Amino acid sequence: MLTDIFDTLLERETIFLDREVLRPTYTPEELPHREREIETLAQIFLPALRGEAPSNIFIYGKTGTGKTAVTKHVGKQLMKKGEEMNRNVNFIYMNCEVVDTHYRLLQNIANHLIDRWEERIPFTGLPTDEVYSRLTKALDEKGGVTIVVLDEIDKLKGDEALYTLTRINSDLSRAKVSLVGISNDLKFTEFLDPRVKSSLGEENMIFYPYDARQLQDILEHRAKKAFRPGALSPSVIPLCAALAAQEHGDARRALDLLRVSAELAERENATRVTERHVRKALHKIELDHVAEVIKSLPLQSKILLLAMIKEEREKKRQGLKPSMTTGEVYERYRQLSKRLGVESLTQRRIADLISELDMLGIITARVISKGRYGRTREIEISTSSREIIKILQNDDAVNPLIIYGGKGQMRLI
Repeated sequence: MLTDIFDTLLERETIFLDREVLRPTYTPEELPHREREIETLAQIFLPALRGEAPSNIFIYGKTGTGKTAVTKHVGKQLMKKGEEMNRNVNFIYMNCEVVDTHYRLLQNIANHLIDRWEERIPFTGLPTDEVYSRLTKALDEKGGVTIVVLDEIDKLKGDEALYTLTRINSDLSRAKVSLVGISNDLKFTEFLDPRVKSSLGEENMIFYPYDARQLQDILEHRAKKAFRPGALSPSVIPLCAALAAQEHGDARRALDLLRVSAELAERENATRVTERHVRKALHKIELDHVAEVIKSLPLQSKILLLAMIKEEREKKRQGLKPSMTTGEVYERYRQLSKRLGVESLTQRRIADLISELDMLGIITARVISKGRYGRTREIEISTSSREIIKILQNDDAVNPLIIYGGKGQMRLI
């Protein structure tokens, strides 16, 4: 019985006290090694407690450097202080990967401020001008200062929404709005409309990556709340920190690594997380990441990837070095495209797709000199070809290129 299985699993001793502490969505009360950034952001937000609009601010830095956590932490403290001082301060956080259009952005901000359900703005159906009018009305009715945080601001479609929000204060009589933009893309502001850029970037903050020692402190701080005493071998946290430090000092990566390590240990019914679990977790996380990247590739890139695998296997069968040139890959790609009934791209366009796959880390493509014959690229597959085929077997568009053999083996036609 399925219920009996769960009863048995629930009876096992768990390693965790609270696994949510290790998730990116958790905002801790303390943020080690971000004291300076917290102080700077608090100073920027301070005018809101005096009824004045803080400067708009743009925050950028690589993934896992604490941008979102610090902003939410300071925003929470600001709201708390505002209540103590009886100041009208609103703090609205939105992720632009989810709310990515002009209409939806204005609609979401307004609905954060509207208390009566029947007055809330619908998901679609109104002219954008009407949504804007309702937003300004809601802001003025609320009064005070509203700080709007746009996380992953580079995911917004077009500059229109930002242009509207950076100019909104001129249409308000009893309220003020300040914007906080957060991005992993250090070059994002270079591509903004100059009018938006000048308004949004009144102040800038850069979050630099953590080093291994800082990551270790962060993990130790979270581990006290996340795990039962003695659940981690002494070397586990230093190893997770060292591995994440190699990946641009990403605290999110370090936390994921520690959490997945513990989950793997728990599935084995182990009472302690060891280095072996960390190594297994690293492999699993990398495969999961690669799987997501490969699944989201356009059709031509998937065909190209299978062409590389076909060429690599053919070379190995002949006892040759598995690396291949752009020309060899292109010929193999054309064969597979023809079998699928898909029109082939030009060799120049395929060269661009090879560069994209190289940038994603799925392959490596380095330029080599052929002397008087010019230069070409030597291509090698960085990811297990067996895993790539396994990922693409469920893709109906390229599935006809994959043959299923005995014992679950898969090969390409």
